Formats: sequence, C-alpha cells, structure tokens
Amino acid sequence: MSLRGLQMMKSTLGVAISLLFAYVSVASAYAADDGSDAAPAGKHSRHRVHHIAQSKAKVVRRVTYVHGHRHVTLQRVAYAPPVVYAPPSVGDMEGLNHTHDDLALRSSVALVMDENSSQILLDKNSDVALPIASITKLMTSLVVVEAKQDMSEMLQITEEDVDHEKNSSSRLKPGTWMSRGDMLHIALMSSENRAASALGRNYPGGLSAAIAAMNAKAKALGMNDTHYIEPTGLSSQNVASARDLAKLVEAAKKEPLLSEYSTDSRYTVDANGRELQYANSNHLVSNPTWDILLQKTGFINEAGHCMVMRAMIEGRAVVMVFLDSKGKDSRIADAGRVRKWLEDVKSSVTTRLAGSEQSAM
Repeated sequence: MSLRGLQMMKSTLGVAISLLFAYVSVASAYAADDGSDAAPAGKHSRHRVHHIAQSKAKVVRRVTYVHGHRHVTLQRVAYAPPVVYAPPSVGDMEGLNHTHDDLALRSSVALVMDENSSQILLDKNSDVALPIASITKLMTSLVVVEAKQDMSEMLQITEEDVDHEKNSSSRLKPGTWMSRGDMLHIALMSSENRAASALGRNYPGGLSAAIAAMNAKAKALGMNDTHYIEPTGLSSQNVASARDLAKLVEAAKKEPLLSEYSTDSRYTVDANGRELQYANSNHLVSNPTWDILLQKTGFINEAGHCMVMRAMIEGRAVVMVFLDSKGKDSRIADAGRVRKWLEDVKSSVTTRLAGSEQSAM
C-alpha cells in the first residue's frame, strides 16, 4: 500500500475512534444529568439516553488542521432555552406589580363589580390610570355606532391605517375594501388594528373628530382618568383606570351590536373577493361553562395583557376589569379565579342560610 493510502486509512480510523468516544461521552453525560436513577439495562436503555441527548443538547462537529493534517472532533453543547426579555410595563414602573390580593391575581389592576347594585366586590389599584391597549377599540366602536353610520358602506384600508409605531401585522392590505359593519366586527372580536383605524378615519369629520368624540364620550360617562389620542390602542398614551373602564362597559352594553360582535367566536369577512376567517382574541367566549355578554382584550408591552368583560355568574351580571396582567393567558386565569371565588362565596352564604333555617325550626 502506498504512503498516501496509509495516511488516508489512518485519518479514517481516527475519525471513527473520535465518533465512538464522543457518543460514549455524550451518553454518559446525559445519564448523569437525568434526575432519576440510572437507566435499567436492556434494549430500551440506549433509546432512552438517545432521547434525552436529543432533547437537552446537541453535538457539534469541529474540523481543524494541524501541520496540514485534518482533525475531526465532536463537542457536546448544552441546550439553553432562549431568554425572552419582557420590558417592564407602566404598571411595573409604578410598582403596582408588588400589590398583593387574597386571590393571588396575576393582574396588577383589577375591579369586579355587581352590575345591578353597582357594588364593588373586588378592588385592586382600580383608580390608577394605565395604558389600556386595544380596550380602546371598545370606545372607538361605541362612538361609531352612536354616530348612526351606515354599516353596509364600503370602506378602504389605506397606508394611513398601517401601524408604524408597533409594526403590528394585519391581513388587511392597503387597497382592501370592506363594509363598515365587517370592520367593526373584526375590530371588536379579533382586535384588528387597521380596521379600527379605518373606522376612525371614516368617522364624520375624520380621525380628529373621532378622537374628539371618544374623549367627549369619556367625559360624559364620568371617566375622569381617561384620555385617547388614537382609535386602535397601539399608543401607550391611551390611558384609563379600571373604574373608568367599568363605566365604559356599562355604556357599551346599551348597544346590542357591540355585545353581539365582541362575543362572536368566529367570523368570515369578504376582503376584495377573498374570504378571511377571524377568531375571537378571548377564547372564553367559546367555553360553554361561561356566559359572556360583552368583552374586549388588549395587549402592548406598556400595558401588559388587559381585558374587560361582562358575564353572568351565579345568576347575576358581573363586570370584570383586568389590567397589566403578566402572561398571555393570565387575564383568563384571573377571570377564572374571580368566578370561583364568587361561586364559593355564594355557596358559603347559602350553606349558612340553610343552617339558620334549620336552627329556627
């Protein structure tokens, strides 16, 4: 065999040995990293170690040249989940996230009100004005409906409706035509930003008149901590307190269209002859155990996750407001905590009353 052939054989053998040692090293390392006892011997043990190795790390192949000779080595690189940086909300900067409550809510601000009596059942920082994100669209929709505009009129999405502040996405491209009713529907149900913007632009007198109407309506309702500068909620300068938003919910319930559209679970619109399907941003509306009469969600970094909701609980209408909630589904979980609390309270009262009646007999 030639010298070149011997060198090639030696190189191939070296790579094979490196691979073998690397596999043994990786398998051993992952067996040690496993929190349980050592894997039992048998035909399944190799598969178990291989699965752990795949899920927790990867092997990186490195090629180097030393004095003209090629060397291949395998190095285990531990897997580290990506770190997602969540910028502090306005509520965080105000220290509201350190406020504790008996229900351990994840929302920095919460208000629960019995609609019939106007009694406040739960109050957590409800008088602090904070960014409200897309809950803004509830007021936008209210002034549009109160203006008695034609819901069948066709409106066009333009470049003016494109969000350049948060760069949010939308399936409604500039040039898209859609009825005012459909835009109202998906703005309330799916929080469609360009639809809400178009509704504001096409308000009688234009966008500035729409914003003026929103602020005037807020003042008329006694929403003294509320201010709007645009119709979508993408701006953190749209602010309100939870107490103010409870008043908005009470006003919005008087317009049946807002209740109907906001609680629709799915809806299909015609956009320039193309069907677009939208789903509700609040999946509780599809939950058969809930009876939701009106709702709106919202999120931007400055506001955290927000939600207002009017629902029937234990036979009574209850208004719930959650602002600056931590985590995508935390506002939903907070609503669940509140409902369970109200159900438990009623159950406790009923039990005590039943006990009193028996004692009197």
